[in-house]
Amino acid sequence: MSDEPGVNGCYAIKAIYSVALLIFSVIIVMALIFDEQTKLSRDVHPALAFVLIWVALLWLCLVEGGQASMVGLPPIDRELYRESHPVTFRICEHGHKGDNLDRYLLGRQFMVLAIVFVINQSGAPVEDASVLGLPDVLANAFLKSGLAMILMTCMIGQLNTQVNASHCMLDFLNDYGNWFTVKVAMAIEASGLLHASYLIQMIVAALAGKTIESNEEPRSGFMNLLFWVRVLYSCAILIFAFFATIAALFDGKTTMWEGVPEVVALILFFLLMAVVGMLEGMQIAFFAVAKMTDEERKSSKWASMTCDVLFHGEGHNLPGFMVGRQLCVVSCFFVIARVTSMDIEEGESNVLGVSNGAQEFFNTGLLGALITTIVASIAWQLVASAFPLAFLSTPITYVLLRLCLLLEATGICTGAWVIAAIHRKAAGFQRDEVYVGTAEERAAMQHGDTPIHKSEVGHLAGGAFPAGHDLPYSEHSGPTPTQRRVRIMENIDILKEQIKAATSEDETAVFEAALRKETRALQQVNHELRVESSKDVDTESEDV
Repeated sequence: MSDEPGVNGCYAIKAIYSVALLIFSVIIVMALIFDEQTKLSRDVHPALAFVLIWVALLWLCLVEGGQASMVGLPPIDRELYRESHPVTFRICEHGHKGDNLDRYLLGRQFMVLAIVFVINQSGAPVEDASVLGLPDVLANAFLKSGLAMILMTCMIGQLNTQVNASHCMLDFLNDYGNWFTVKVAMAIEASGLLHASYLIQMIVAALAGKTIESNEEPRSGFMNLLFWVRVLYSCAILIFAFFATIAALFDGKTTMWEGVPEVVALILFFLLMAVVGMLEGMQIAFFAVAKMTDEERKSSKWASMTCDVLFHGEGHNLPGFMVGRQLCVVSCFFVIARVTSMDIEEGESNVLGVSNGAQEFFNTGLLGALITTIVASIAWQLVASAFPLAFLSTPITYVLLRLCLLLEATGICTGAWVIAAIHRKAAGFQRDEVYVGTAEERAAMQHGDTPIHKSEVGHLAGGAFPAGHDLPYSEHSGPTPTQRRVRIMENIDILKEQIKAATSEDETAVFEAALRKETRALQQVNHELRVESSKDVDTESEDV
């Protein structure tokens, strides 16, 4: 972003009103909890709902930020940070071994949905909730629409850690909270609960006529049998989850708003899953087409129109989409949670006649989380990894891109970068280049980056920025600090050679003066990379 006063003033206005909305949202959600006007605080106890919602939000921070680090770090030689970041090294040593990154991402996707559903149970208002004497207009805007919950989840639980982790991967991942989170994600995948996704993965790869790359040896006979047993039981659980959820919808035994007909609720359920799927797939497809030629992008009218918007100007629309997409996806998650979470009134029979214990489990909303994870998230990401251009060749993609950019332009989530700046300052995070250099410097040290896969078909890692990423900028935009640093290092190398080759004292003096100037410029760039001041927040909001 420009440093012009008008731009800074615009950002300041957005930051102030966004933080004010966030504070207001937190106040009314906490008031709902202590007035016992959320499902968990009413059915169990306000203290439990209060603790759970904050534990869930903080854990979501680790899940979202951890993903950015786990996906961005594989190309970097781990020996470069073995000593400086021992916990990060330990996490990546296991998490990037073989196909463990795919396993982590699979389990992590379910964790996001499960945590959002817990947040919904803890903080979403019950029917006809009223708090703090809010007028109907504010009550409808923040309570019934779910806006308060959406803002809390996006700004506190997701975007702020994504901002920091996208540039400070090593520092962010270097704690045992992330180590525990990665272990939980891997355990969820190992349970087989999500193994139906692998069946979808194989079908998609077959349709694309491509082979799924693996970093492991083929499974042995016993391991292959165990794999397919888990695939079958995962499919069985998924089918049952669908059956139970639809039965509850038609029996009026979910937390869906009163007055909404069962058929409308069912249509809304599938429609929102399709929207989530499109947004999840678009994330993968956009990163894939960023690596394609302009000719390939213009293979169809809608793909061409979408890419023109996506890579317009200085390339800021791609991270802008990521911010707006997060708002859309979380909004859909909360509505899906309301549609699928079961709620049995006293005296009513259980869904499908199950036991009380099973019904209590159903009431947690985890069946809906499972359906959404596999059908509305992972499946669409896998399709987009195999057919990115086909994914863009539809007017729906174009419309959703415009919607996400419009949401981001409102600045409603700008408060996330304020939180990120505070967190970064308190934690002392520094950019990764400070510890491991740029990609060019690593290559010069014989520690060049190595991609984990040559092809992203059938993998979930294609929707995040890689290590040392640079967003697509136009030729008219100024270089980033990282790009400036690379150029300065090249100039220094050239000047050193010229000093050696100088044939007179005057030539040597000129080159040495130029070298001192470049050295000072290098120190300044290093200082910019180290110092994470509030002035960096606006810039980093464009680099998520």
